[in-house]
Amino acid sequence: MPKRTNQFLVVLVTLLAFSSCDSNRVYDEYQSLPKGWDKNEIIRFQVKDLDTSSSHNLFINVRTNNDYKYNNLFLIAELSYPNGKTITDTLEYKMAAPNGELLGKGFTDVKESKLWYKGHEEPFQFIEEGEYAISIEQAMRKSGDVSGVDTLEGITEVGFRIEHTN
Repeated sequence: MPKRTNQFLVVLVTLLAFSSCDSNRVYDEYQSLPKGWDKNEIIRFQVKDLDTSSSHNLFINVRTNNDYKYNNLFLIAELSYPNGKTITDTLEYKMAAPNGELLGKGFTDVKESKLWYKGHEEPFQFIEEGEYAISIEQAMRKSGDVSGVDTLEGITEVGFRIEHTN
């Protein structure tokens, strides 16, 4: 086989491998938090044109670095339907192992955690056509302090992901 054909095949196989790995993705967006996550900052995502006939898994993606000094993460997530109905959830996620090592995927000091939001207990279906809004805010508190953590350091990005169920 000529050298050019071999190179083309390698590139083609690589592209197919990367594109097929994420075939379940419906929506995947991030917002950057370069100076930490202020307790008054609400992360918002708008999603429309969703398939109302199939089930989905919803995830909150969080990228952390070694400046994150907590074992867990408390979030308040709000899902607003096109008709105005809103569902609010208070969520807690484990972010570190007992030895303090951050959980998540990544080879550097930045770890990405794919956190279940909806769909893991029962399939989630977008039942209405139109635009959905998702808002996420951090709700971290130091022990004995009711006012909350002013700026949550170590979280560099927050994302929202929708996948087709298998």
